[in-house]
Amino acid sequence: MVSAAKIRSIDFFRKTPRDLTEASLSGAGISIIAAVFMIFLFGMELNSYLTITTSTSIIVDKSSIEDSIRIDLNISFPFLSCEFASVDVSDVLGTNRLNITKTIRKYSINQHFESNGYEFDNPPVTYAVKHDEKVDETYGQGSVLLSSRNFDRITHEHPIVVVNFYAPWCHWSTKLKPAWEKTAKVMRQRYNPEHDGRIIVGSVDCTHDADLCRKHHVQGYPSIRIYRKGSDVKDKDGIHIHETYYGDRDTDSLVMKMENLVSSIRGDSTMKSSSRIADNEKVRPTPPQQGCRIEGFVWVKKVPGNLVITAMSGSHSFDASQMNMSHVISTFSFGSSITPIMMSDIKRLVPYLGVGHNRLNGQAYITNPEDRANVTIEHYLQVVKTEVLGLSHQLIEDYEYTAHTSLIHSHSIPAAKFHLQFSPMQVLITETAKPFSHFITNLCAIIGGVFTVAGILDSILYNTCKLAQKVELGKNF
Repeated sequence: MVSAAKIRSIDFFRKTPRDLTEASLSGAGISIIAAVFMIFLFGMELNSYLTITTSTSIIVDKSSIEDSIRIDLNISFPFLSCEFASVDVSDVLGTNRLNITKTIRKYSINQHFESNGYEFDNPPVTYAVKHDEKVDETYGQGSVLLSSRNFDRITHEHPIVVVNFYAPWCHWSTKLKPAWEKTAKVMRQRYNPEHDGRIIVGSVDCTHDADLCRKHHVQGYPSIRIYRKGSDVKDKDGIHIHETYYGDRDTDSLVMKMENLVSSIRGDSTMKSSSRIADNEKVRPTPPQQGCRIEGFVWVKKVPGNLVITAMSGSHSFDASQMNMSHVISTFSFGSSITPIMMSDIKRLVPYLGVGHNRLNGQAYITNPEDRANVTIEHYLQVVKTEVLGLSHQLIEDYEYTAHTSLIHSHSIPAAKFHLQFSPMQVLITETAKPFSHFITNLCAIIGGVFTVAGILDSILYNTCKLAQKVELGKNF
């Protein structure tokens, strides 16, 4: 067996008997200074160990062109009706999605961006509107001509008033006019205004009475509106709450619709027994206010493309000179929303992510329709991807972009266009923490180094003092 003496012989730290050591004031002072310095360096090293370092690099974005990115938007158009507002997406790969409704919600607003709080439900028309195949040139005038002078009086006096807001230059208005006038004659014969008057079929020329059409939020021609005396309620602007007819525009369909309206007054359900009649009614509430707030999200591919918001309809015409695409952007951002789990990392990394991910938020782009007619507002966006690899090893994606806006005089229907250009490069931000072994190594270096340096200083000071004392004694003798 190994004896205790042999084990003690390998002691690196041999002890000097306390009786053989000598304490000094200089040594005590250096010891105190060394201890304070050790504590200070220990605090600095501990702070360095607890501090997370961040490195930033520029690399090639290896995302596939098939990858999609989400765009969240909340944009208010005070002069664009929700009735025709359309969100479209296209790109260089041939993607072309028109009137996105699945992920988009619309709310009617007024010119002061105030909403009544109700969502406007306007699903797209999925079929072609039918018109009369043969045009009778001898149809004559059958509808009642309405204007600002008699509109309120007639809508108050009769239970049902159906009005065609049209423009003579409009192609669709011209196609509708023969069937409309023939329908008006049929309804006049069946429900003579002098004896019956349960329904009145009228027309408003919006080129002659633009104020009346504007008051009733007519932006597309022709617009067939239904005013019911039983729902003779006015909003704060004095406009009757009414409905819009989007169905077929041939004579038979129009007459059938008028009869259904009359039958609803007398409570007769025989006219509504056919499912075909119900399908062809296509009647929905009209937006109660002139503007529209569009919010939701769309998915786009990471290739050059466009997001366009404009007025669109396959059976209406628009007067481009009267359209105003002014808008205020509350939200326009790229990428998925941040989850609560990721929020703790995001708070720490905000200084490294910048503020470019919401550059358009809160910006207003207002044009004067009297001075700047047919104006398209174009936003050119350069999008750069940023990936953050945090300590949790969870990859966080953020997208920053630059935006430049210009106003273009458009010869077609004005729009709000967002031109998207995605950068082929991306920013990679990586977080790293110092290992505990590195902290222990530095701590030992601090203690050993300070102790050694302090011992050297103490030895020099002690020997110097002894030498000085010897010299002083030599001079005395």
